[in-house]
Amino acid sequence: MPPLDASIEVSEPQLSSFKLTYASMFNPPEEVHAHFEAAVKRLKEKLGNSCGMIIDNKDVFASRTFDNRSPIDTTCLLAGLQAGGAAHAQSALRSSKNAWREWGHAHWRDRVAVVRRAADKIEERIYELAVATVLNVGKTRLEALGDVQEGVELLRSACDNMERNNGYIVPLVSETLDGHVVINRSVGKPYGVWLIISPFNFPVSLTCGPAGAALVTGNTVVTKPSPETAWVVRLLAECFRDAGTPDGVFNYVTGQNDTFGEALVRRQEWDGITFTGSHRTGMKILRQAAHSRYPKPTILEMGGKNAVIVSRHADLQRAAWGITRSGFGAQGQKCSASSRVYVESSVYDELVERITDITKSLKVGDPLERDVNLGPVVHQTAYQNFTEYCAELKQVGTLTTGGTTLTDGARARGFFCLPTIAIGVPRGHRLWKHEMFVPILMVEPVQSLDEALTLANDTEYGLTGGFFGSCDESQEYLKGIEVGVAYVNRSQGACTGAWPGYQSFGGWKGSGATGKGTGGPYYLLSYMREQSQTIVQ
Repeated sequence: MPPLDASIEVSEPQLSSFKLTYASMFNPPEEVHAHFEAAVKRLKEKLGNSCGMIIDNKDVFASRTFDNRSPIDTTCLLAGLQAGGAAHAQSALRSSKNAWREWGHAHWRDRVAVVRRAADKIEERIYELAVATVLNVGKTRLEALGDVQEGVELLRSACDNMERNNGYIVPLVSETLDGHVVINRSVGKPYGVWLIISPFNFPVSLTCGPAGAALVTGNTVVTKPSPETAWVVRLLAECFRDAGTPDGVFNYVTGQNDTFGEALVRRQEWDGITFTGSHRTGMKILRQAAHSRYPKPTILEMGGKNAVIVSRHADLQRAAWGITRSGFGAQGQKCSASSRVYVESSVYDELVERITDITKSLKVGDPLERDVNLGPVVHQTAYQNFTEYCAELKQVGTLTTGGTTLTDGARARGFFCLPTIAIGVPRGHRLWKHEMFVPILMVEPVQSLDEALTLANDTEYGLTGGFFGSCDESQEYLKGIEVGVAYVNRSQGACTGAWPGYQSFGGWKGSGATGKGTGGPYYLLSYMREQSQTIVQ
């Protein structure tokens, strides 16, 4: 069967004529699998090494370390990482501030050239980075390749937008002064040091997106990855260093728990921050930032509780594939994942049957294997959450499939969960509004599309949404849905799969803080402040 998320665009020299995107194809050429499997062998020979932080382009080691282990097999040590402390936070921020004095005043075309070299370097290592992502996150090979290639495209998109807008130097109307020539212009200027806190689920793309935007606009970067995926981001940071990024312009730091992240956020040396993660942590960062001496830009992407609406006029097979791909791709560990489905009652039973049949056919196992559809969830906490959520849902509703963890054979050493569909759950139950971040879909019949739209919007989140139905119905859906990313009749992913250049990605309400989507035409504006310049000659 086709993979849940065939979603990559590969630019390897051997595949120059091949283009695979979220919306186009499901089975890549055999060369992709051959290159991936060769990279598996190469990377497995390097497992277990100790990796330093990278500050001022130098390896930095702490007195304490922590392990990155694979959720596929927790006995597999991927790397030893540094447990940074307050002194490392201060050192990275200071290095970044020192580098900004030159980087921020460099010509924007020179900065674009550096970022383009970094994108090329990442693409050269796409298979190694993808294998590391599979081992570190538990994604399938296509999902991992998609994450890395998306990171490349986000960097290039930032460069393209700088070029398209002439570095955001905009001539303005000049007033008339007798005997003088007046030059008026608006110039986009960097803030300074940009702090990036990235999540585990898209370690490459959700580091590259904000990093590319920050760097091309003249900011320097300190990036702190999730502890779960600090190893793959270390490999990413090496790409920036090896591409010739100047000392201090891109710094990589690691810490094992919230203490290190708070040490970074509470310091006054940073000038802007991008955080991707939970709503609770994002709001905490927003409140901490408000205690600065003056307002600082705070870009937050804080998850979603994404709903798909299905009309009685929908193509149900298309809807069923779109829903399962969005719900179970990356084990439901996407902020854009579909977790709620509202279906007009006349087609409810048939749709539930279709998505149940597809879900039962999915193979759960080692995601390094090409025919596996779902790997493990990322850690023990997610594994326990899955078990607890399923127990809750069984008490109040019915599970048409799934509901259990898998502990047979090699799967006993990882965090494997069966994809699960729940029906008959009372609308007042907390899990209709709680972001679960595990492979669980909840399905509910409705009497009308108006009722479905009301239910879909009845949440603090507003990230993505999907609709299946007629053209006229879709226009009403697009008018009323309160999300930043909306899809109609998309079997490739009902509410997932944004790709740079095709869709910008950002949320409304509790899902986002700026209203400008990553990779979109307005994203770079969040990383610059405007200076109005008047010169009288």
